[in-house]
Amino acid sequence: MSLLCIKPLSVILADAEKESLRRSLGAGQLVALGIGAIIGAGIFSLTGVAAANFAGPAIALSFVVAAIGCAFAGFCYSEFATMIPIAGSAYTYAYATLGEIVAWIIGWALVFEYAVGAATVSVSWSATVDSMLKSFGINLPQSLLASPWSPNPGVVNLPAALIIAIISGILIVGIKESARFNALIVVIKVSVVVMFIGIGYFFINYANYHPFIPQNTTGEFGHFGWSGILRGAGRIFFAYIGFDAVSTAAQETRNPKRDMPIGIIGSLGICTFLYILYGFVLTGMVNYKDLNVAAPLAVAVDRMKDYPWIGFVMKLGSLAGLTSVMLVMLLGQSRVFYSMSRDGLLPKLFSDLHPSHRTPWKSNLLLMLFCGLCGAFIPIDQLGDLTNIGTLFAFVLVCIGIIIMRRTQPDLPRPFRTPMVPLVPILGVIVNLALMASLSGITWMSFVTWMAVGLVVYFSYSKRHSVAQMLK
Repeated sequence: MSLLCIKPLSVILADAEKESLRRSLGAGQLVALGIGAIIGAGIFSLTGVAAANFAGPAIALSFVVAAIGCAFAGFCYSEFATMIPIAGSAYTYAYATLGEIVAWIIGWALVFEYAVGAATVSVSWSATVDSMLKSFGINLPQSLLASPWSPNPGVVNLPAALIIAIISGILIVGIKESARFNALIVVIKVSVVVMFIGIGYFFINYANYHPFIPQNTTGEFGHFGWSGILRGAGRIFFAYIGFDAVSTAAQETRNPKRDMPIGIIGSLGICTFLYILYGFVLTGMVNYKDLNVAAPLAVAVDRMKDYPWIGFVMKLGSLAGLTSVMLVMLLGQSRVFYSMSRDGLLPKLFSDLHPSHRTPWKSNLLLMLFCGLCGAFIPIDQLGDLTNIGTLFAFVLVCIGIIIMRRTQPDLPRPFRTPMVPLVPILGVIVNLALMASLSGITWMSFVTWMAVGLVVYFSYSKRHSVAQMLK
């Protein structure tokens, strides 16, 4: 039984036709899905911390560096998504190129990325709702707003659990309905970001840009200077997580060969443009030293004294952003589970489809329970880096997979071809590895521990039930 057994592409495509998810998404919905996942907790919370501690006003350059790493990976994702228009994203691509054990490792990393990410965002969503209700004179009891182990403890974070349950219900009803709901939210939050950029421009104090790249006076890596720009890119990389989730919906796309590249590259390009402008305006309005807070946008909004109504509007946009991020994360994880279950690496219940909605509803329910409990009872702090490292790891392996696929199966039809292979994939590996290297030692230890748990599950269950192993 080989750990590196490949699941042939012909078998992957044939399996998908046996029990297909409903194909109902177009290019515009995929772009909206990508923007829905990308613009959210990262831009609304991590930008200020990265600017204050690592990059200063040059946080705009950190967004560029992170976008370059994403772009290289995005081209590789697009080629795979058009060749293998199947749910599962990087997990499925690795199974066709790098072997079962690598596919399992990627799938396990994605499971953690989406689950912890969704639970973390649900806690932020809860705090934002509480803040908005207080502006109307409604004060929820602290016992219902925090876990018993939070710095300001309560009994249960009820809003966090409720929003996970509501979004899971929307996903069970159907992908088309979920996409419509997401598209509405995307319009709201993009409008708010554009409004902030447009109005905030007139409140810029250009003295805040000096020095644009603060000097590294300690010699410590990542503490300002050019290394700080790289470290800042590693931190705000969380703000880009999500475009890869577009590829998990490939099996539910009407014309994946045309629409997948548009959805992946299009959403990434739009968000990068907005992020650079956002970082430039934010650090122009507020000195970077004052941005080491959880809600930097609120600090900047306080400077807009001529527009007292804008604070509520910004909170509404932030709420919309957090909601859509949870939707796409829970969508992505259920589709990864679906693919892994169909391959025998997880129990069959994860790939059982609803008789009428044609969605993996049992998987959605289990995720709702797990993520809801995490959001309700666990004070999830400083997990952004851990989510980042799992995503970057998947990006690196997808880039390597393109190089291998071009050598081992050069004649396969490729509706979209990654340009300048192997240069672009190699650059993708280098940039994303550099971003991984910039993360903390604690992040690496936690990631290795999670991977070790995954290997225990693989050797105790998955390997013995693997469909690909039985076909050998």
